[in-house]
Amino acid sequence: MARISGVDLPREKQIQISLTYLYGIGNTTARKICAAAQLDGTKRTKDLTEDEIHRIRETLEQGYKVEGDLRRETSLNIKRLMDLGCYRGLRHRKGLPVRGQRTHTNARTRKGPKRGIVRRAIPAAAPSK
Repeated sequence: MARISGVDLPREKQIQISLTYLYGIGNTTARKICAAAQLDGTKRTKDLTEDEIHRIRETLEQGYKVEGDLRRETSLNIKRLMDLGCYRGLRHRKGLPVRGQRTHTNARTRKGPKRGIVRRAIPAAAPSK
């Protein structure tokens, strides 16, 4: 089983698809990594030799930030914005959309599930004389 950057890659998928299981690697980057490591992207993960896995690891270490390092950098960037108190930081702090989306309707992913309106009982009006 190929284990790269602390992630077990799926055995039955092509290597260029398996690499996308790493945080920070998409389809295009996976193809570039395969080309840089001189691999056929359609080869299955289970068919890789130790040498090929080693070449992939070296390629990732040389020019790509993935998994823990990338997650840490992203969270530090968000924390920096929140500490600055800029508009984007305030939106992160409140849990609202950051990039200008509407919030009157939609935005349920950021705002969470809908909360019902709390209604208070209105006291009965006193009879007028």
